[in-house]
Parts: sequence; structure tokens; C-alpha cells
Amino acid sequence: MTHPPSGGSQTLRAPDPESVPATAPSSATAPAAVPARPRAAWAVQAERLRAAATTEPGRLRIIGAVLALLVVAFGAVTTLEISQRAAAADDVVGRSQPLSADAADVYRYLADADTTAAGGFLAGAQEPEDVQARYREDIEKAARLLVEASAGADADSAAGHEIATLNELLPVYTGLIERARANNRQGLPLGGAYLRYANQKMAGEMLPAAERLYAVETGRLEADSADARRWPLLSVGAGIVVLGALVWMQRRTYRRTNRVLNHGLLAATAAASVVVLWLAVGHTLARTELRSAMEHGQASLDVLNDARISSLKARANENLTLVARGAVLTPDGSADQYEADYAAGMTTLKDRLEKAGRLADGASGRKPVAEAVDGASQWQARHREARATDDRGDYDGALSRIIGTGESTGQSFEQVDTALKEALAHEQGEFTSAAKDGRGALRGLPAGAAVLAVLGAAAVIVGVNRRLSEYR
Repeated sequence: MTHPPSGGSQTLRAPDPESVPATAPSSATAPAAVPARPRAAWAVQAERLRAAATTEPGRLRIIGAVLALLVVAFGAVTTLEISQRAAAADDVVGRSQPLSADAADVYRYLADADTTAAGGFLAGAQEPEDVQARYREDIEKAARLLVEASAGADADSAAGHEIATLNELLPVYTGLIERARANNRQGLPLGGAYLRYANQKMAGEMLPAAERLYAVETGRLEADSADARRWPLLSVGAGIVVLGALVWMQRRTYRRTNRVLNHGLLAATAAASVVVLWLAVGHTLARTELRSAMEHGQASLDVLNDARISSLKARANENLTLVARGAVLTPDGSADQYEADYAAGMTTLKDRLEKAGRLADGASGRKPVAEAVDGASQWQARHREARATDDRGDYDGALSRIIGTGESTGQSFEQVDTALKEALAHEQGEFTSAAKDGRGALRGLPAGAAVLAVLGAAAVIVGVNRRLSEYR
């Protein structure tokens, strides 16, 4: 038996090559370590989305987020567009139409002041107190409206220029009238010259400026009404896209689960459908009422204002015919200028009254127009009698037929003016009622669309989460 050598020595074995660690290379020969490049955040997110899109839960989350955003965007677009339409409708009712009416009143007050001044001059040295009071009231009201208009108008705008012109000319005109009165009280013929010059200032400069101001304000009214009536195409388009996406999602869910209803998606579809229906019906009603306000109310107001101004001008020229006594002739010298202007004014008046009769709605609208037509016909008949009397050399008789208390042209003029005033009040009420109804059809829609959109987006999330819970 063989024993190990003494001394406790053991037999040495060769080391296992695999157990011996490899010798580290020297620093002179080892390659430098290359640090890994950090990936961009968007790339990481894109990879995660791609990974999520390969599974049904991931696809559901993406589709649900897109649907919720579409519903919210639909509500935001609808709220913005309808808010703009509602603001324009508010301007129609509360700003542009009142400004147009005020401009028409300025025009009428100035024309009435000129007519009243001429009538008072014919009354003699001592004008009746009621005539003076009416003249002062007309001037004061016109001045007040011009001050109010200038406070809200840009000085560099078209309206601002016309207002400045009228503010500049009004004291000039009133000064001429006072000189005419002062000379008339003294029995001086110069009074008639001042009155004619004042009338030229009114008819040649002031009334055209007032007419241009009225045209500017009426144009602004038409623009505001057109803005309020424009179709909200972005909102309608967004609503169609959202409804299509929701229907597609429900069909997709049905094809994968064979379940007919998803309560969340169904609620979102109902909310979007309510907004689309509300949008279509509300805006259609608003368009209809605002168009009615413009095509019937404002169109009638334009015609009736023209008719009233024409009657006032005709009355002023009729009075001035007696004041001038043939001193002012037409350019060809063949006729009295004021008589020719009176005839032209009455022709315009009858034309406007015929048009107003066609535009009037209902008995309450047609009745005052018919009364104005009767008054205008009577006025012309009495005027012919007055002219015949004056042509015979009976000035006092002609004066009595013009401003007398009996069957005078003045009474016929008052009948026409009163009837036109009633017709204007009726049409103004019709316009205001229709415009307010149009504005009311849009009221509540912007806020309602926003609330329903938020609820619809929440319903989408609930519906998708219910579907996701089936995978847990």
C-alpha cells in the first residue's frame, strides 16, 4: 500500500484552464469604452405607443383618447362660433339698430325744424308759441342725439365726419333762423332772404349729411345682421365628424364583442346629437327671425323714413313758395323753384307710400299707411286750390289755405305725418320683436354646447374604461 510522503505534503494538480481568470489587458492595448446614447423622449413615447397599439387594450386607450378630444374640440368650436353669432345678434338689437334709428331721428328732427320755421315765418311777426316750442324741441333733440352719437363714434370714421359736419352747421343754421325772425318781427323783407338762405343751408348741406349718416349706420346694421346669420360651418362639420367617429367606435365594439350597446359611448353619442340638433334648429330659427327683421321691419322703416322726410321737405317748400313769392326760379327760369321742389317731394312721397303698403304686414301695419295715402291725396288737392287762389292775386286767401285752421294743406300734412309716425312705431316694434326672437334662439347654446361636450368626453372615457376592465 502506497502512502503519501511524510511531512503532510500533497500532490500538486495543474490548474483548470477555465477556472483561471483571464489576464486583464494592459492599458496600452485596451479599447476605450463607448457610452450609450440617451434616447429622445419622443422616441421612447413613440415606441411605447407602437407597442401599445399591438394589443387591443392599447388600441382602445388610444381610440378613447382621440374620441374624447374630438368631442371636446367640437364643443369648443361650437361655443366659439355661436358666441360670435350671438354677439352680432346682440349688436343688432342693442347697438346698430338703435344707432340707425337715432340717425333717422336726427334727419327727421332737422327737416321738421326747417318746416316749422318756415310755417312760423308765414304766421307773421308774432309766431304762435306752439310753433316756436316745436322748433326748439326739434333743434334740442337733434343736438342731443348728435352729442350722443359723437361720444360713441370714431372721429376718423365716416359717421364721425358726418356728425362733425352737422355739429358745425347746426349753430350756423339756427343763427340764420333767428336773424330771419328778428327781421320778420320788424316787418323787413330781409327776413325772407335769411329764411331762404337757412333753407338752402339745411337742404343743401345739413340734410344730405344727415342722410349719409343714416346710410352709414344702416350699413353697419346690415353688416351685423349678416354676421349673426352666417352659418356656423366649422361647428356643423365638427359635429358630423364626431358623430361619425362615435358610430364607428360602437360598430367596432359590436364586431369584437358581439355586444350591441356600450352605455358610455351611447351617452356620448346622445350628447353630441343634442348639440348638433340644437345648433341646427337654434341657428335656423335665429336666421329666420333676423332675416324677417331686416326684410320686413328694417326695409319698411327705410321706406317710411324716406316718406316722412319727403313729406317734411314738401311742406317746407310749400311754405317757402309763399315766403319767396316767385323770387326764386328754376335754372331755366320757367317755374317757381320751391313749387317744383314741392311737386318732386310729393311724387317721392306717393312712391314711398305705395312701396310701404306692399311691405306692410297685417291690418295694423297697412292701416296707417292707407291713412297717409289718403292724406297725401287730399294734401295735393288742397295745394292746387291754394295755388289757384294765389295765382288770382289773393295772397291772404292762399295763406289761409296753407296754414289756416280750416281745411288747409297744413291739416293734410299733419294727417300724413301722424299716420307715418304711427306706421314707423309699428314697424319698429315688429323689427325689435323679430330681432329679439332671433337673438333668443341663440341664447344658451354656447354654454350648453360646452357642458354637453364635457359630459360627452367623460362618457367616452367611461365607456372605453368599461371595455378595458374586461381585459383585467
